Amino acid sequence: MMFSDAFMAIADPNRRHLLEELRRGPKTVTELAAGLPVSRPAVSQHLKVLLDAGLVHAKPEGTRRVYTVSGTGFLKLNIWLDQFWEA
Repeated sequence: MMFSDAFMAIADPNRRHLLEELRRGPKTVTELAAGLPVSRPAVSQHLKVLLDAGLVHAKPEGTRRVYTVSGTGFLKLNIWLDQFWEA
């Protein structure tokens, strides 16, 4: 189920940090790794989880990949969460 994957993805504080950074604008792995006490390969692994959960997009630019937040992925989470406030 997409929601459980997305909730598992955002459960990790490093991934939440990455999402907060990407909310400010598109960034590469190198740019994202600069703000975390983990290696670039670890950041790439965290980004893969976020990609698989549909929370970020990756766009190739030459030899780099530029990551952005996926509004669609978060919209699905918001719709699911909103049902608890509509009742």
